[in-house]
Amino acid sequence: MVLGILTAIAACPAIIGTTEAVRQGQKQSAKERHRGLKTKLFVGCSTASRNGKEVDGSEVVLSDNKLYLAMPSEAFPDGCEDDHPFAGYFLPYPDQDWGRAGEGFVSTISDEPPQLNWIYVDEDTHEVKYGDRAQSEPHVIGPWDVTKIDKRVTLEGWEGFMAVRYGPKEWALYFDRDDNGLKGILDDEMKKVEVVLVRREMKQAKPQDDDDET
Repeated sequence: MVLGILTAIAACPAIIGTTEAVRQGQKQSAKERHRGLKTKLFVGCSTASRNGKEVDGSEVVLSDNKLYLAMPSEAFPDGCEDDHPFAGYFLPYPDQDWGRAGEGFVSTISDEPPQLNWIYVDEDTHEVKYGDRAQSEPHVIGPWDVTKIDKRVTLEGWEGFMAVRYGPKEWALYFDRDDNGLKGILDDEMKKVEVVLVRREMKQAKPQDDDDET
């Protein structure tokens, strides 16, 4: 009996260690599923100004190799027809390994035919753009990641995103890489507000029954 008790006590650390390893593996699997889930992207802005209220809640769209905020305007009350809503996820960038710091970031740029592009920040203009590997590689391609609790998007370990006003109801997405309000990048007269990027799971369509297939 004593030997059995001693054996059980000796085995406890191994059992605890195995259980913890399983839990960590489950957490890692859940994290990977979350990161690989195709989501939409929305802007959040807590600034209590007219510009902040205007951009808050706007959906991010892709158009002409740049990321913009979709919002109704006099010219496009239903949104610009050339805009493609962001629909993307995290993906390892070729020949890059940032470890736990993050991965690359992709989005569809068309539905028919389905096509993906990399999301990146222009090294010179700090605009958030999209393009193929050749277009993105000379610029800031990652690491992209999310905050631990709210899962907001980060780049290079922090949230430096800004919305910049080009005109009435026209806002583009930038990354304030130098953390100076884009000083030296934009004219001082241009309106800009700090924003966060929020991922939202896309609506799931009803699955088709096998009997419906012909």
